[in-house]
Amino acid sequence: MNPLKKLFGGNTRQFGMIFALVALIIFFQIATEGRTLTPGNVINLFNGNSYILILAIGMVLVIIAGHIDLSVGSVAAFVGVTVALAIRDWGIPWYLGVLLGLGLGVLIGAWQGFWTAYVGIPAFIVTLAGMLLFRGFNQFVGKSNTIPVPADFQFLGSGYLPEVGPSTGYNNLTLLLGLVAVAFVVVGALRSRNRAKALGAEVPEMWVTVLKLVLICGAILYATYLFATGRPGTSFPIPGLILAVLVLIYGFISSKTVIGRHVYAVGGNRHAAELSGVQSKKVNFLVMMNMSVLAGLAGMIFVGRSTASGPFDGVGWELDAIAAVFIGGAAVTGGVGTVIGSIVGGLVMAVLNNGLQLMGVGADLTQIIKGMVLLIAVAFDVYNKTQGRPSIIGLLTRNFSRPGGPSNPLQPDETTSTKEVISKEA
Repeated sequence: MNPLKKLFGGNTRQFGMIFALVALIIFFQIATEGRTLTPGNVINLFNGNSYILILAIGMVLVIIAGHIDLSVGSVAAFVGVTVALAIRDWGIPWYLGVLLGLGLGVLIGAWQGFWTAYVGIPAFIVTLAGMLLFRGFNQFVGKSNTIPVPADFQFLGSGYLPEVGPSTGYNNLTLLLGLVAVAFVVVGALRSRNRAKALGAEVPEMWVTVLKLVLICGAILYATYLFATGRPGTSFPIPGLILAVLVLIYGFISSKTVIGRHVYAVGGNRHAAELSGVQSKKVNFLVMMNMSVLAGLAGMIFVGRSTASGPFDGVGWELDAIAAVFIGGAAVTGGVGTVIGSIVGGLVMAVLNNGLQLMGVGADLTQIIKGMVLLIAVAFDVYNKTQGRPSIIGLLTRNFSRPGGPSNPLQPDETTSTKEVISKEA
């Protein structure tokens, strides 16, 4: 067997986005004379794109369910300006402001989810109306002014892990976080391997597992080194920590829980899912509400980073989130996509944008290049599906998660029927 096929568990073309991300990083590292992988640039890259990646987590579930949300940028801006005004004019503590923002996200999501799920208006129309509605509310409430937020609230979007313990020349909490991540990956991989062997499933040779872990853990440790050696006062950013927690939570929900399976089932074939007992209206309501909650969180993180809420916050965010999801392997027709895939897609766009800026490329050419990358990535994925191959990121995450088979019971392959998927819950 081909060594690469052993290592990755399938056709290496399925991992195009991962290879593209690595290739982009290497290319820009060379083209910018080493400025791409400096601690300061990596920290700024995560800080400057964390809110888009958070939106992508919610957007991938919306798209998997067969919908699309055009209102997330306006919702984020409206929540951000409302929270900023509440903290400034009402004098509430920053943490109550965060709860207020999340509560507003719930109400907005319930509003849009009601029209989509129970009235039956397509989400495209509902959220297009929401984009106009909440953009208007943002300008009405904020009176098109800039609203500053206090330093405590700014920590949410621009804070870093604090310095603790003895002076080592590194940020000790960041080092600890990296070691915990490595331990989590190693233990998870070995447990998955042992579980697969106990079930009698085929597992890769031990050298394949070891080499795979070395590559993954090496990348984690190198990233840890970059974050821990930034300029004094910086370390792993708080928005990055929030993003990591959300990836773990939503990755588990989407692949290991009943509601996650139902989201895939509704997006794959709503009528078959309903015949199998899935409450499609409830699923559609929840994914729309969840999207608005994450949009509110993203808006607050952006306001914290920029130190103030402004009338033009959130413009174009929905397009960036949608692009990240589709580049990450989601299907336009629904039923296919992963949380990890959307993060990889978002990082591809973030690295591309950052690298072009470091090279001094103009905004016009940058937009042209990003548009072509999106088109080529989706065209490549569509071609793979027409040839009967799984989606790029879906195969990656399923092979890493369970050596003996797919981690996501909804995506053993692209042709599994919805009834077969639902029957696995019994």
